[in-house]
Amino acid sequence: MEHEYALIGGMNRSQVGRYISLVAAAISAACVFVVLSLVDLAKTFGVNATIPPSLLSLLGAGAVFSALYWFFNRFAWRWAPVGKLLRVPDLSGCWECEGETLNPDGSTKQRWTGQITILQSWDKLRVHLRTTSSGSDSINAALISDPVQGYILLYHYKNQPRIGEADLRPHRGCAELAFAPDRLSASGEYFNGYGRDTFGRLQLKKAQ
Repeated sequence: MEHEYALIGGMNRSQVGRYISLVAAAISAACVFVVLSLVDLAKTFGVNATIPPSLLSLLGAGAVFSALYWFFNRFAWRWAPVGKLLRVPDLSGCWECEGETLNPDGSTKQRWTGQITILQSWDKLRVHLRTTSSGSDSINAALISDPVQGYILLYHYKNQPRIGEADLRPHRGCAELAFAPDRLSASGEYFNGYGRDTFGRLQLKKAQ
């Protein structure tokens, strides 16, 4: 399931909500004004026009806010100018992953490949990794906008081995990914515990 994620270094979400509220109030007031003006105009021509209460409720600030927030959460925040203002990157999509499990001395213990799928909206996120032997899903996450290092994704995940993988156990771990400025690649590190004590490096490339 998608979950909320912390946003560090980007625009405060409550501030964004206030801006959307102001826009919603302005749009609602303008719509009500137009509707009432049309009713008055109709009456000058002898037309007995009335306004159903349900129509005014649809034009209320609350209803307009809900529509605007839905549009913003699903689409508007992804637009490049808006994302730049908010300092939030769109990381959603499929990523080819090359992993390297390390020994305590830093030498390579095992190489593996997988595919990472990132689902992201303005307020929710999910990171899913699928390999030939197991799958993992993020439990919580934080997205950091750093003026020096760029965008960094930190997340805590739960891993479940496929049926028949007798040598693997369910476990939990953490990963840190630093994304390139063009957001087409990323590199990072991971470590596991609570069932599997391993650590290593990750390389991601955006799937075409």
